Amino acid sequence: MAQVLEFKLPDLGEGLTEAEIVRWLVSVGDVVAVDQPVVEVETAKAMVEVPCPYGGVVTARYGEEGTELPVGAPLLTVAVGGTGTEGASAPTAAQTTAPAPSAGSADAAVSSEYSGNVLVGYGTAGPVARRRRVRHESPATARTSAPPVAAPVAAPAPAPAAVPAPSVVAGGGHDGPVPVISPLVRKLARDRGLDLREVRGSGPEGLILRADVELALAVLERPVAAQAPARAVAPAASAPAPAVAASSGERVPLRGVRGAVADKLSRSRTEIPDATCWVDADATELMAARTAMNAAGGPKISLLALLARICVHALARFPELNSTVDTAAREIVRLPSVHLGFAAQTPRGLVVPVVKDAGTRTAESLTAEFARLTEAARESALTPADLTGGTFTLNNYGVFGVDGSTPIINHPEAAMLGVGRIIPKPWVHQGELAVRQVVQLSFTFDHRVCDGGTAGGFLRYVADCVEQPAVLLRTL
Repeated sequence: MAQVLEFKLPDLGEGLTEAEIVRWLVSVGDVVAVDQPVVEVETAKAMVEVPCPYGGVVTARYGEEGTELPVGAPLLTVAVGGTGTEGASAPTAAQTTAPAPSAGSADAAVSSEYSGNVLVGYGTAGPVARRRRVRHESPATARTSAPPVAAPVAAPAPAPAAVPAPSVVAGGGHDGPVPVISPLVRKLARDRGLDLREVRGSGPEGLILRADVELALAVLERPVAAQAPARAVAPAASAPAPAVAASSGERVPLRGVRGAVADKLSRSRTEIPDATCWVDADATELMAARTAMNAAGGPKISLLALLARICVHALARFPELNSTVDTAAREIVRLPSVHLGFAAQTPRGLVVPVVKDAGTRTAESLTAEFARLTEAARESALTPADLTGGTFTLNNYGVFGVDGSTPIINHPEAAMLGVGRIIPKPWVHQGELAVRQVVQLSFTFDHRVCDGGTAGGFLRYVADCVEQPAVLLRTL
């Protein structure tokens, strides 16, 4: 006898709380195997194929392509335990709502169709057969969860049992444990002084999402005078908008990678008191050194790898800049290793892959790792681990044909070095006017971790190494 099991969007790690359905890999009525990828989703970090831990027949899919779902929301249902044509049809209501069987043949059938692999948010033991429940969704959740695409046969009738909504005290808060699973959401609320007990969650079973916290903060920070008119016109919010609003321009949702970039850059500008300094440097000798290295044979060395080597040596001399700020504890945390991020433009938007332990790598190793991560970024194959953990970012915007910029710090890092294009320019060299290969270096830093003297010293050392690569020999 087949049993219908519900597969929910698992926790994909790295504190991610939602994902957008990019492409369904299965249809209703398809037979799926244990751990077969069933859907491709896009998180704020990467594209991920999600495997289903059950084997059986797909009876329903939740959400169309382009729909954004929170972690824990239903993805699909699978009828498991049946064989042949019996398993290809949706179970009856009696089968779906039957009580959990005792330890016997039914349990064995379920566990034999269940994955032993660990998925984040799912254990390795077989699931217990259970009644299907009706979820009472908040309006926010109802907007993001599209109705399931049911099988052509009769769909299972849901049991009358309902999931109890979290109790609410006066003022909209929760009475009891606060339903938050994301440490990022907790930290955001703590840093901004928001009591999570006063926030109503819009996620599954009242789960508080980042969007709920940001909405609550926006309401709290809005001037009192501005709140009253908003409440007065709230009943009319459902009225049709004027025709001019519909023709005011194209609206592009800020979600996926674009939304993650917007959130991170906005947070950087909001939290970090940044300052920028810059200097022009004669890169002629650096370019000549690279040419000599590549002419000597062996793997080619990239210019980005040489700049990365210069950065890690500069950070060894100025460790204040390889740090982060713990705003809650009011402490500067100096980090022991350099994990170097670099900006990469992809068809999906700007991403920052991270080269782990860059300070221990040679120029050849850095060149190979930059190439690997860049190719993975273009193929949308970067993992969340490839995109997190950076302590300092190198941004080579010269590839876009521009000379200078004022980089925005990649939160929660403390600094970023920007490199413009290297082009021939008039330059005074050894007391005479000459045409030299000149580059502009711009450096943005968190003024909380150091003052201008430290930042200037770092940038001057980088410029000296660019102009005279032999300077590096003193620190090798």
